[in-house]
Amino acid sequence: MSKHLFVKCTNVHLCSLAMVMLLLFLPSMAIKAASQSLTVSGVVTSATDKMPLIGVSVLVKGTTNGTITDFDGNYSLGVEKGQTLVFSYIGFVTQEIVVADQKTLNVEMKEDTETLEEVVVVGYGVQKKKLVTGATVQVKGDDLQKLNTVSALGALQSQSPGVNITQSSGMPGEGYKVNVRGMGTVGSSAPLYVIDGVAGGDINMLNPADIESIDVLKDAASAAIYGARAANGVILVTTKQGKTGKVNISYDGYYGFQKIAKKPELLNAKQYMEIMDRKDGAYDWESLIPVQYEKIMNGTWNGTNWLDEATNDNAPTQNHAFNMVGGNEYSRFSLGLSYTSQEGIIGAPVEPNYNRYTARLNSDHVILKNDEFDIIKLGENMSYSYSERSGIGIGNIYWNDVHNFLTASPLLPVYDNEGNYYDYDDKLADGWSFNNNEANPIASMVYQRGKNLYRNHAFRGNFYVEIQPIKNLKYKTNFGYRFNAVSNRSYTDKFHLASNSENKNDKISQDQGVDMAWTWENTLSYSFKIDDHAADFVIGQSMEKWGIGETISGTNANSLFPGKFDYAYLSNAQGITSGLTTLSGEPQTAGRLASFFGRLNYNYQEKYMFSATVRADGSSNFARGNRWGVFPSFSAGWVMTNEPFMEDVTNWMDFLKIRASWGQNGNSDIANFQYLSTIAFDQSYVFGTDKITQSTGAYADILPNEDISWETSEQLDLGIDARFFNSRLGLAFDYYNKKTKDWLVQAPVPLIYGTGAPYINGGDIENKGFEVALNWNDMIRDFNYGINFNLAYNKNEVTRIANTEGIIHGPSDVLTYGITEIYRAQVGYPIGYFWGYKTAGVFQNEEQVAATEAKLSTAAPGELIFVDTNGDGAITEDDKTMIGDPNPDYRLGFSLNLGYKGWDFSVTTNGAFGQQVVKSYRQYLGEPKQNFTTEIYECWNGEGTSNRLPKLEGMETSDSWKNFSDIFVEDASYLKVQNITLGYDFKKLFPKMALTQARLYFSVLNAFTITGYSGMDPEVGASGNDDYSWASGIDLGFYPSPRTFMFGVNLKF
Repeated sequence: MSKHLFVKCTNVHLCSLAMVMLLLFLPSMAIKAASQSLTVSGVVTSATDKMPLIGVSVLVKGTTNGTITDFDGNYSLGVEKGQTLVFSYIGFVTQEIVVADQKTLNVEMKEDTETLEEVVVVGYGVQKKKLVTGATVQVKGDDLQKLNTVSALGALQSQSPGVNITQSSGMPGEGYKVNVRGMGTVGSSAPLYVIDGVAGGDINMLNPADIESIDVLKDAASAAIYGARAANGVILVTTKQGKTGKVNISYDGYYGFQKIAKKPELLNAKQYMEIMDRKDGAYDWESLIPVQYEKIMNGTWNGTNWLDEATNDNAPTQNHAFNMVGGNEYSRFSLGLSYTSQEGIIGAPVEPNYNRYTARLNSDHVILKNDEFDIIKLGENMSYSYSERSGIGIGNIYWNDVHNFLTASPLLPVYDNEGNYYDYDDKLADGWSFNNNEANPIASMVYQRGKNLYRNHAFRGNFYVEIQPIKNLKYKTNFGYRFNAVSNRSYTDKFHLASNSENKNDKISQDQGVDMAWTWENTLSYSFKIDDHAADFVIGQSMEKWGIGETISGTNANSLFPGKFDYAYLSNAQGITSGLTTLSGEPQTAGRLASFFGRLNYNYQEKYMFSATVRADGSSNFARGNRWGVFPSFSAGWVMTNEPFMEDVTNWMDFLKIRASWGQNGNSDIANFQYLSTIAFDQSYVFGTDKITQSTGAYADILPNEDISWETSEQLDLGIDARFFNSRLGLAFDYYNKKTKDWLVQAPVPLIYGTGAPYINGGDIENKGFEVALNWNDMIRDFNYGINFNLAYNKNEVTRIANTEGIIHGPSDVLTYGITEIYRAQVGYPIGYFWGYKTAGVFQNEEQVAATEAKLSTAAPGELIFVDTNGDGAITEDDKTMIGDPNPDYRLGFSLNLGYKGWDFSVTTNGAFGQQVVKSYRQYLGEPKQNFTTEIYECWNGEGTSNRLPKLEGMETSDSWKNFSDIFVEDASYLKVQNITLGYDFKKLFPKMALTQARLYFSVLNAFTITGYSGMDPEVGASGNDDYSWASGIDLGFYPSPRTFMFGVNLKF
């Protein structure tokens, strides 16, 4: 039966559910043979000091029958012959003992050094946690999964000090901005992801249920083994591996509903009319909007709240994950299948949607072994993901639907009398003449940005053979392969929504592409121990090639099925339309990397540790002579608690290690061939005497720079690791100073050059700070609890930019048309800081204006008082200064978990403090008739009415509004309660059921946020211009993360 089921199940989601349901209906009870009852008693002591242990849990395995030891370590319990007693105690190794005929059973418990003996992934191998001399943090997969996030990065936010994770958007399917220990460059600042040993993976293609652990290599010494791309840190992801023993099957699923956590208060129709009259002078509303005016005045209509109209309330989200693990001493496997779905909370009736299907198979097989070790072993790790997502506009002010909902006039209806979207013809029919350029924002979203579908097939795999000819000498060859196939399809309707918003031809767009990359690595490792000396080394080489693929795209007009997105394919378009019919295709640009590396670890009595690493990388992105970079690192550690002079403190201090590291890493992440003057063929020209016919021409498209070379990150780290009170309390502390040198940036060149700007090594930056992590775990009788706290501080400062100004300018027109740059990178300041005027309130009367020396010529009551920061007696451009910083000073994570007789309760929080956000929903210069939030009532309206916002009158021409200042900047510090969960394991209530776990839980995600920020979500990763990835904190109408209520189940067989 199972064979036929396996063959016929072609849908991953349905197949996994079918297997779960099949297993659920298997017989869950077994007939128990009669057995002999007896009473077992004894004393439980510590193997270290022979002292009795108080409160040790003694439980008959698989039942609720149990007791705890008294003050003298004594216990007594009625059991049956053949049952297993489980002795457990915080800080000690759990023991299981089968009861025979003995009535007295004394137990010595060994201290649990698992937290120190456990291994962590360190790149090309593993290492005992207590011997690690670099700065790393490990997060277990179970701790990620219990937070029920779609992406593992969302769960990592609260559990990884020093790893800065900010949502780039709350829309389903969007990602996160991630940096380790601060923004290190204006180029690519993302860390390197290594999934199951293959560099360059995509963590978003994994379901959190598939992850065994995530190890973050934060300092240069830990990451140096990955040299070329490790300048921004390394995130190592290990998926679940096979285990020897019986097959274990698990199902984890949840279903939830999402809501907007916080909405801004928009002006209704009457409020809007009042404010517009105050801003521009009295309007004759009755003649401008005759139909709507009557409904507003008689109270039958209060105007349109566009955000409410676009809200997809109770948007569903769900996840189903099925895992199977098992094996024997020769073959082990781990299989995972999952399905995830999430709808967006904003964007109805074309609400965003994200669906992801994943499949994973990991296995290893021993081909040849002897009595001591495996001689030949081979294996593979394979992951496949298929995802599809649709969305709405979330870009700049011209392509942002949330922004449009917040600013559209409430006087405009959504629908006409026939139920169609209210458009330009309806305006004419109603005699509407207030603002003929304003378009219905929901119709605009549906017609222009809401009909799209992006699909992605992703495969990641590595295949390896490991040969161990003699004990501890291992040769491993590993081949990794990455494949992506993407397609994107969109449709634009015909429409006429306003006098300046018309599309006479519908349009179909299709894009497709494939890309591949491979990696081949060979390593030789050996470990040995001579008396008190232990060492291990690894040497290796790596080759990588990427950019193997091609893309094709096309557009056309006049669909055979107007308005029908399901049929929006190029083959269903008619004819060729000038200016609308396009077709293009091109290969990807390939790149190569060759590397040689080595690492030596040494320790003496596991007391003194030393590690040295070196990696040499050659990149095809640079010219000969500059291609190779060498990246060394050194680290050392001292386990002080292994010293004789520390014996007096070991009764309360279990472990103390101090460590130090220094190292360098590199970054070569730029487009290839920047050292050559490449030729482009993408322009048409007129040649000869014929001034009409154009022909394709060629031109040099970049200025070459043969001297471009590696960007380098250099880092010093000092750290402490300690455990106290039988490992109940853990402490980790790190101080670091990270300097990134020779930024890879594009140099500005005059337009007269007629070609693209060259890349140069043009800047340096310094990040320094500290990280502290504390955790406490304890058990009191049947009650266990744990508290985890982490805090990270980072200070970011640009120290060099290779131009006369020492500035990399940000873009103009971010908030509104006609405004200059509002953020920049500048020497002496944090990267992406907000640049504008400081204000000292609002002029209240003429006397105050006259008494102020430094002011603009337009200064008047109701205008802003700009601060003369340079003290020259005048308000000029030179008075602009730092008025905000989007980079948090501190990041915090805190969690509490409680357990009692099958019940569990947990609270997880994360926060960021000291950062600011620029909030401007309204294009206050370019669009004079856009709506406001009720904050507009805080504007000055006479002496003493306001000292923060200037007057409304003449807003579009007022210097108070035209000049970017701190009135747009808000403190965005926040503390988010990320997850609250209450669960119960019914295995405790029904111990004889076949399941080993049957847990049901209820969770609230994004339960509430403590913040003074007035926007919908204080966690804003957007820059207002996607070309400036180094900037953030720009809220033009940021798509917020949802508040989710969900039920879930965890089943283990």
